[in-house]
Amino acid sequence: MPEEHAAGLDARPYDALLLLSFGGPEGPDDVVPFLENVTKGRGIPKERLKEVGQHYFLFGGVSPINEQNRALLDALRKDFADHGLDLPVYWGNRNWAPYLTDTLREMVTDGHRRILVLATSAYASYSGCRQYRENLADSLAALEAEGLELPKIDKLRHYFNHPGFVRPMIDGVLKSLAELPEGVRDGAHIAFTTHSIPTAAADGSGPVEAHGDGGAYVKQHLDVARLIADAVREETGVDHPWQLVYQSRSGAPHIPWLEPDICDHLDERKGAGVPAVVMAPIGFVSDHMEVLYDLDTEAKAKAEEIGLPVRRSATVGADPRFAAAVRELIVERAASESGAAVTPCALGALGASHDLCPVGCCPARALRPAAAGADSPYA
Repeated sequence: MPEEHAAGLDARPYDALLLLSFGGPEGPDDVVPFLENVTKGRGIPKERLKEVGQHYFLFGGVSPINEQNRALLDALRKDFADHGLDLPVYWGNRNWAPYLTDTLREMVTDGHRRILVLATSAYASYSGCRQYRENLADSLAALEAEGLELPKIDKLRHYFNHPGFVRPMIDGVLKSLAELPEGVRDGAHIAFTTHSIPTAAADGSGPVEAHGDGGAYVKQHLDVARLIADAVREETGVDHPWQLVYQSRSGAPHIPWLEPDICDHLDERKGAGVPAVVMAPIGFVSDHMEVLYDLDTEAKAKAEEIGLPVRRSATVGADPRFAAAVRELIVERAASESGAAVTPCALGALGASHDLCPVGCCPARALRPAAAGADSPYA
C-alpha cells in the first residue's frame, strides 16, 4: 500500500469539493429553457433561441457536458479513494440541473462549512472565472435570505499549465498526428483552438497587471500551446508549425472578437499549401457541444469541402491524470491555507496562477458581487 494512502492525505481546513460547471440540456424539451437561463436579461426572443438551439437538436437535444461531468465526478471520487483523500465531491451547474444554489444548499445541510470549488474552465477571463464567482455570490445571497449558515468558499487556482492537464493534451495531439496519412503527417500544422471572446474581455482578463493586448486569456493559451508543440517536437523529431485560433463566436457582428476563426484558418492553411491540420481544443476541459458542433461538425465539413485532411485531438475529460491533478491542487491549497510552505506544480513560463482572485481581476462592464476573491462580500 502506498505510504500516502496508508496515512491519508490532508484536505483540512476544507471539508468538501464542489465541481462547478456550465450545464446543458438533457433532452429536446430542455433546449430552449436552458438557453433562456444562459441568456437571461438579454431580451433575446424565444424564436431566436430556437434557431440557436439547432446545434443541440442535431444531437437529440442532449448536451454531452452533463455525461462528461458525471464521468469526471467518478474519476475524482476514485482517485481520492485510491489515495486516501477523504473529501466528498458534489456537482452544481450555473445554467441547468443540478443547479448551483440547490447543490450549495445540500452541502450546507450536510454540514459543510469550508468548500473548495473546481470550475470546468482552466483559464482566466470574465466568462471563464469571474462569472462563475458571481454565480457563487448569487447562490450564497439566496441561502443567506433563507436564513442558512453560509459556508466559506474558495476556488482552486487556474490549472491550465498543471502537468495533469497538459500531458493528456500532448498525448491527444500525438495520437491525432499518428492517425494522419503518412504522406501528410510530417507537414501537418497544429491549430490550437479555444473559445473566442470579445477582444475587450480578453484585454481585461487576469489581474490588473496582466491587462492589455489579449490579457491573461491569450497569454495563458499561448503558453499551453507552446508547451504542447515543444513536447510534440521532442517526441517526434518534427517541428510542426502551429497557431492559436478561435471558435464558437456568438456576439454581435460589430463587436470585435478574437480571431482568426477556425474555419477561416483552415481555408487560409489550404491556400498556403499546408497538407493537413490537427485541431487541438486546448481551451476546453471536455468534449461538450461547442467541440462536437464547431469542430467535429462545422470545421470538419469545411475541411472536407476544401479537401484538407484534418484530425481533432481529444480534450482532457475524465482522464485519470487530470483527476490526479485536481487532488494535487486540493492538497496544495489546503497546505497553503494551513500556513505550510508550498511549491505549486506548474509548467511553462507563466508559473502557478494566484490562489485568490485580486481586486480588478477579469472585470465586466458592470461589476457584480463575486465570491472566492479578494473583493468577495462573503470572505
